[in-house]
Amino acid sequence: MKNQPQSSLMQKAMELVQLTIALEKLILDDNEYLQTTSRFMLENAFLIPAKIAGAEGVDLYDLKMENAAIIRKAARELSVQAGSLRFEKKINSNDYILLVRNAIDDFRLLFIEWVKTFDINNYIPDAWGLFNPPGVFPEDFYKDDNGLPYDSKEKLEDYDKNFNDFLDFDDDDEV
Repeated sequence: MKNQPQSSLMQKAMELVQLTIALEKLILDDNEYLQTTSRFMLENAFLIPAKIAGAEGVDLYDLKMENAAIIRKAARELSVQAGSLRFEKKINSNDYILLVRNAIDDFRLLFIEWVKTFDINNYIPDAWGLFNPPGVFPEDFYKDDNGLPYDSKEKLEDYDKNFNDFLDFDDDDEV
C-alpha cells in the first residue's frame, strides 16, 4: 500500500492524541481517580485514529458507520473526561483541558463532513437495523423460514417468553 497524505480528520485525531498525552502528564500519580480518568482519556484518544483507519480501510457503508459511531462515542467521552478535570484542585492547567475540548469540537466538524462522503449505495444490510442507509430496513432483507419478513415484535415476544422460561428453571427438573 503506497503512502498517502493523512486526511484532515486523521491529522486532527492525531492532534487529539498528542494533546491528551500532554494533559495526562499533568496528572499526579497519587490520585487513583485522576489516574483512572487519564487512562480512559488515553484509551479514547487512541481509539479515534484507529477507528478512522478501520473505516478508511473498508468501502461498505454499514462498516464505515459502525466505526463512525465508535469514533463519536470515544470523542464525546474524551470531552466529558477532560471537562471533568476542571473540578479537580490538583489540576492547575485548565488551558490544556480547553485545548483538548476545542480540538474535539474542531474534530466534530471535520467528522460531519467525512461521514457525508460514505457511499450509501455500497452496503450489506445490517440485521440489527442500526447501520443501514436511510430507508433500508432489516425486514426488507431478512426472512423467516417461510420467506416472510421477520416480525420484530413477535420475535421479541418469543425471546422474552423463552428467556423467562430459562429463568424459571427448577432444580428438581430432569434434563
